[in-house]
Amino acid sequence: MNNGKDKKPICRLCRSSKLSSILKLASTPPANAFVSKENLHIRQKKYPLELFFCEDCYHVQLTEVVDPIELFENYVYVSGTSPVFVEHFSNYAKNIVKTYQPSLQNYVLDIGSNDGTLLKFFKDMGYQTIGVDPAINISKKAQQDGINTLNEFFNYKTSEKIKEQYSTASLITANNVFAHSDDLIGITKAVRNLLSPNGLFVFEVSYLLDVYQKTLFDTIYHEHLSYHSVIPLIKFFQSNEMELIDVSRINTHGGSIRCVVKNIEDKRQINKSVLNLVNLEKSISLNNKKTFKNFANNIKERKKSLIEFLNKLKSQNKLIAGFGAPAKATTLMYEFGLKDDVLDFIVDDSPLKQGLYSPGLHIPVLPSSSIKALKPDYLLILAWNFSDSIIKNNEEFSNSGGKFIIPLPNLRII
Repeated sequence: MNNGKDKKPICRLCRSSKLSSILKLASTPPANAFVSKENLHIRQKKYPLELFFCEDCYHVQLTEVVDPIELFENYVYVSGTSPVFVEHFSNYAKNIVKTYQPSLQNYVLDIGSNDGTLLKFFKDMGYQTIGVDPAINISKKAQQDGINTLNEFFNYKTSEKIKEQYSTASLITANNVFAHSDDLIGITKAVRNLLSPNGLFVFEVSYLLDVYQKTLFDTIYHEHLSYHSVIPLIKFFQSNEMELIDVSRINTHGGSIRCVVKNIEDKRQINKSVLNLVNLEKSISLNNKKTFKNFANNIKERKKSLIEFLNKLKSQNKLIAGFGAPAKATTLMYEFGLKDDVLDFIVDDSPLKQGLYSPGLHIPVLPSSSIKALKPDYLLILAWNFSDSIIKNNEEFSNSGGKFIIPLPNLRII
């Protein structure tokens, strides 16, 4: 995508310049740009957060591209700190091996492999594994944990290097990263270059249909450049000599899809799941930009109900803490105006975030032991997609009279 101010942005999937704005959110710093106490005096740059709709292939995307080095080189999200995601990746690996039986002769490659959580499960099943991740700190940790990890961005050059050293892959995975790249065409060419003739590319991404229907606007942030749906993806892979053969809906991140893609020469048939979702998207008019007018109105309604409730609590001098400091919290806090006059502190289980301050708004992030020490009256669950496990793991807080606020998809007090 061209991001220069003198150039017209083009669609990341089909290169069309027919892009229309469908949603404008509050500008924010990068969603994971947590800061240390020593750097609180440095003003963090905010970037526009605006969604565009491609009128030719119907792909939804951001056009503002933040330098990936700024976003990913010193990353603070680690898959392995979430028991929910560890279990998800365990089931994921088992499902792929059972359904598609990738060859043990070749290796499994994970793009954006993070701390190697997914690859560990493939390794346990006897596969040779390779991870590729640009985060210096997290790649180093994965390497120390025995997961062969290349610390770099995945592109064609990287694919050539891997191919020369290890030959081709029977399976390439990319989880919650196929939305992160500005150059999806380049990544897809690199994937095709590395796949063995009968190899598969499997990726998970947040599903635009769920984002729209459940008003999951906080999944929109600068790391997520693309908001995927099935109709544009079919055309995209065909134009890159590949084919989407299976799509399953999964419940991660409030609603995602797992896509299975093969080389065009591979004779495997297309599963009916692909057509089923195409028909569903058409029935909801996800391929029409006018549909997204409702989206902005739904966000305003949710903002109004949450802010009214929080203001009422603050007028009663209630202590409110946030629970979880995921990337989505940055969008939610900026769009809803949740500053330090509303949230007294945030707790998070990740040691990488504890002791830091939230992006731009600089609310302190503390370990969850702080709940017992500081005794908030309410916990606003910013990581709302993990609400069930968070509530279950904090029974002591609720037993002592504390209440949970779940902001999305709909406001709930527990």
